[in-house]
Amino acid sequence: MARKFLYIVAIITVLIIGGRIAYEAFDDEFARLAFVPSGEFTPTEPLEANAYQDPALWFSRPGIGVNDPARWQPAFAEPAPPPGDDAASSNRTAVEGTNGNSGAVENAQARPAETPAEAMKADGDVPDFAVFFVHPTSYLSRSSWNAPIDDEEANRIARIYLRGMASPFNAASEIWAPRYRQATMGAFLTDAPEGDQAIDAAYADVREAFRYFLDSIDDDTPIVIAGHSQGSLHVLRLLREEVGNSPLADRLVAAYAIGWPISVDHDIPALGVPACATPAQTGCVVSWSSYAEPADTSSVIETYSRSVGFDGVMRGDSDILCTNPLTGRFGGEAPASANLGTLVPDDTMENGELVPGAIPARCEESGLLLIGDPPELGSYVLPGNNYHVYDIPLFWANTKADVARRARALAGRVELPDADS
Repeated sequence: MARKFLYIVAIITVLIIGGRIAYEAFDDEFARLAFVPSGEFTPTEPLEANAYQDPALWFSRPGIGVNDPARWQPAFAEPAPPPGDDAASSNRTAVEGTNGNSGAVENAQARPAETPAEAMKADGDVPDFAVFFVHPTSYLSRSSWNAPIDDEEANRIARIYLRGMASPFNAASEIWAPRYRQATMGAFLTDAPEGDQAIDAAYADVREAFRYFLDSIDDDTPIVIAGHSQGSLHVLRLLREEVGNSPLADRLVAAYAIGWPISVDHDIPALGVPACATPAQTGCVVSWSSYAEPADTSSVIETYSRSVGFDGVMRGDSDILCTNPLTGRFGGEAPASANLGTLVPDDTMENGELVPGAIPARCEESGLLLIGDPPELGSYVLPGNNYHVYDIPLFWANTKADVARRARALAGRVELPDADS
């Protein structure tokens, strides 16, 4: 129990779990006591008509300027000097002194870093596109089933998340990331109807924000819809109800639903858009969930297998969608040398630097993504070597290159990669 308690404290500290997949990892009763509100669900009042006209209801949107967290551009780490250079030690100290990391990240310092332009695949122009990003859970309080939209601590954490997770989309002409009355952590740790009611209430805000986003951009602007964890759950519902099998799907560059398990057989067919199979495919879904090795995925897989898919059928042993973030393809593996830049955070999670060549990626048989030996990125790795909070930062530069490539493809400006690249 003491070990589990320490894990719970770590989770509370970083506020990162946003899914039922976490439920089985901890003692049921303890999790309920720690996170699930004890009061009745109080329906949230619908937002006023056109509430999202108010810039205060957006973390990111055009016009915010330098305070927009999604517009952050991290710098590349200085490459290590050649072996034998007296400056090597000081360079490594500079990197580790800032971030407190070694392991795979330290080893990558021995490789020459590509220039930022090369690593970002940003040699050509990126056509205009607009991003709608839904942040993950940043509210853990048991005092209510949904976060007050002006909760200071939840909003502070959400900004940190957006800085690390939405910034790979910063090549977009517009980025929109709404505040919403997110479901509290405990809503995902109970089978009580209040949990689903809280999630539905959170989605209602996201849907209204999405509709305002669409009304605010040009009718022919390509769109990207993205999120992580709870945010990805809402993204998937937007695809089912607002995008899939509609004219809007023709404008979809891609949907990035990261950190949420998606069944290839029981979820994808209900979305109205396919899974991305190739790196230049558009109008499709990208997803992965990251684990270092040795990975203990048993509790996640067990809970996933007992859950009901979007088609109303148990997910069972169906494959989980795994897009390899280093190749942009469905499944497969790629070496660390294909990683254009991992965002290595500092202890505050508010800043960091990009380190190329540090982290490989391999989609394992069930569909979870394995990243090799555990990289020392910080203190917030979950039990089982689960790198949930780092899903996007692990592949920051590749994600940026991926969305730019798909945006070019939708605009007819991309050369298709070779089949074995």
